[in-house]
Amino acid sequence: MMNLVCVCLDTFRADIIGPGQKLSFVDTPNLDAFERESVDFAQTFGEGQPTLQIRRALFTGRRSFPWRYNFDRRGHWHYAAGWHKIPPDQDTLSEILISHGYLTGLVADTYHMFRPTMNYTRGFASWDFIRGQEVDTWRFGSVDEVKDRMSRHVRDLENLEANAGMIQYLFNTRDRRREEDYFCGRVFRTAIDWIEHNTPNQPFFLWVDSFDPHEPWDPPAAYADRYAPDYDGKDFIWPHLAGPEMTQPERERVKALYFGEVTFVDKWVGAFFNRMTDLGLMDNTLVVVVSDHGTQVMDHGGFGKGPEALYAYNTGMVHLMRHPDGPREKKVDAFVQSHDVMPTMLSLLGIPHEVEGTDVWPLVTGETDSIRDHVVIGWAGWADGFAQGYVSVRDKRWNYIAAPHVDVNEDPSGHRLFDLAADPDEKHDVVSEHPQVVAKQRRRIETVLNQSLPAQMNELGAIRVYPPNIEYLHRRFEVFRRK
Repeated sequence: MMNLVCVCLDTFRADIIGPGQKLSFVDTPNLDAFERESVDFAQTFGEGQPTLQIRRALFTGRRSFPWRYNFDRRGHWHYAAGWHKIPPDQDTLSEILISHGYLTGLVADTYHMFRPTMNYTRGFASWDFIRGQEVDTWRFGSVDEVKDRMSRHVRDLENLEANAGMIQYLFNTRDRRREEDYFCGRVFRTAIDWIEHNTPNQPFFLWVDSFDPHEPWDPPAAYADRYAPDYDGKDFIWPHLAGPEMTQPERERVKALYFGEVTFVDKWVGAFFNRMTDLGLMDNTLVVVVSDHGTQVMDHGGFGKGPEALYAYNTGMVHLMRHPDGPREKKVDAFVQSHDVMPTMLSLLGIPHEVEGTDVWPLVTGETDSIRDHVVIGWAGWADGFAQGYVSVRDKRWNYIAAPHVDVNEDPSGHRLFDLAADPDEKHDVVSEHPQVVAKQRRRIETVLNQSLPAQMNELGAIRVYPPNIEYLHRRFEVFRRK
């Protein structure tokens, strides 16, 4: 029986790895080498994004969009649609594999998976939660401890609402000294320990979930310096804290911070794969590398991602599969989605399971050249009340983006259309010029939603509360200001 190892990288753009990509200048030697050993499903898109929605589809092989559940999320301050636990009636990849005799393990610093009411450890015999990423409320202290470090990353030290997340992150990273102390180093060192101890316990399944290169983009300085070597200013590791007055050198440095974070992650992925090779595990392990989505690095004039920006650099996913028996260096250009990953892995392990996703390995063997002619992608909104967000319908010619809850006859700004043949960078909205295309793409959304547009998903937003660090930091910040 083959082992299974999955590496999930958060906010890792699909147009970085491999030759001829838009961002192939970003240094990723280890992932480039892995891509040459793998099948690259180059047209893989999420079906429901961002973070937890994607992982739920990856774990269950079922769509997370449309948002149809209203599970308890008390104690979990994030309130986006679909941001909740795995439904109890949906089998997970780890549960299925442990029932077939696999030792199952999870190593992750993606803290959303471990928040109150979550259940993403289901089916894992062991799990290691690496604390402290982003605004994980792991450590606290006095603002005095971090104000010097904070001054390197923000313009306005006295803006509590803007800086609370930064303060939390600086608390969490105050003991960091070496590269091994950075979060991705800690994740992959823990994963290396896991495979070293469990090589005698095959077959096994290990899921390694790295929140990097998600913001804050905070690699060791040398990794960013290789992309912006002569910069002398603040490092806006959270780009939004730079504000609208961001200068061109600052923009280039922020891009360098993301690229440097990617290169740093690649180093640690390489260390993990090298150890697998040393242990002989590459000869009998199906190894999969995926990302949940990408991010903008000034492609449309800004940074970050969100429900309105459903362009390829955001909705596309890294999706590489290395089977011990090959094939090698094969690219598949047919449409694949995130809920196809789990059934494909199970099929290759000889453990078929009935889910909504499709086994896409026949695209590799040549048994078929297409699974679907379009993809429907939902990205959860952040509004209170009923579930909102945006949907993209992408085919070979068009990308249609719409807010499904908006009546576009009353508010035409609720949708956009891009002609990918004439406008591959998706810069020019032609929605008013192609009513027949718009009608076709809207029918495709209605098919997935099983209702007409404008639609009303039945998931209610969670109770809106601030992260628990806000109240504490407010008190500490007042002390700091008085000093």
